Amino acid sequence: MQGNVGGVLFVGGQEVETATDRFLLLPGSADAGKANRISTPDFLRSIHAQNKLAFITYPEKHKNWDADFDGVEVFSLHTNSKKMSPFFVLFDAIWSYYSYPELVLAKYFYRPDQNLKQFDEITQTKKSTLFAGTDAHSNIGFHLLGDDAGNKLINLKIDSYETIFRTMRNHVLLEKDKLLTQENLLQALKVGRVFIGLDILSDTKEFSFTAENGAESKTMGDEIALTENLSLKAFAPQTARFIIFKNGEKVFEGKDSAQINFPVKEKGTYRAEVYLDALGAPFDKMPWIISNPIYVR
Repeated sequence: MQGNVGGVLFVGGQEVETATDRFLLLPGSADAGKANRISTPDFLRSIHAQNKLAFITYPEKHKNWDADFDGVEVFSLHTNSKKMSPFFVLFDAIWSYYSYPELVLAKYFYRPDQNLKQFDEITQTKKSTLFAGTDAHSNIGFHLLGDDAGNKLINLKIDSYETIFRTMRNHVLLEKDKLLTQENLLQALKVGRVFIGLDILSDTKEFSFTAENGAESKTMGDEIALTENLSLKAFAPQTARFIIFKNGEKVFEGKDSAQINFPVKEKGTYRAEVYLDALGAPFDKMPWIISNPIYVR
């Protein structure tokens, strides 16, 4: 399926392995199966010549960090699920799954510390895009007494496609005068006009992160010059805790507010994380929102 179907834009992509690394390729290619025969730099040169994008998946296994990739999957639901304790998940699923299936998964989400650290190091020297992936397999759970036809006497699956697609989303920003087309969508992904929203905790679609100096306003993925009156502004749909990072180091934290204004005094790469502390543990440890950077030059 490809193109606009019933008001929904479908862009077909695929996971591709080079000789050493794995990527999400957008849009996909019929020749992608041959990528495992070539090096990562050669693969990236080839797909960029075709105006395609390549985002690192499974960054914990990635080798070629100096290559010309377009972004990094900093959070993967599938990778995160491997850290879940089957014993505790089983009891949570029995107790809560049928009423709150998404929260059974979200309870075990962890901030991807290492992946975010790696991404912050990358964006000190070049632009890149962070995003989250569900890595949808629909295979977390258990069953009893199944047969070859797929019939199961008892079947408990906690990562159905309907559930995980409601849990976490990548929100892509398009300019108001641009239509939702494959070309415009991929361009927004390429430049980093994206933020991650853990939408099962609360709707994130009104979030904004901008840099303003009175004369101009820039958003995620943009560059802006350091001026005397430059400030970063972040807005969330409800009261939350905001953290601003500069080159991976925390430089500001603001609590109990729906918006913050942070004066910028130094050049650097800035991004924001937002937390819903009011929900308590464990949801106060996993970011509700993770922005892409703004680059202050």
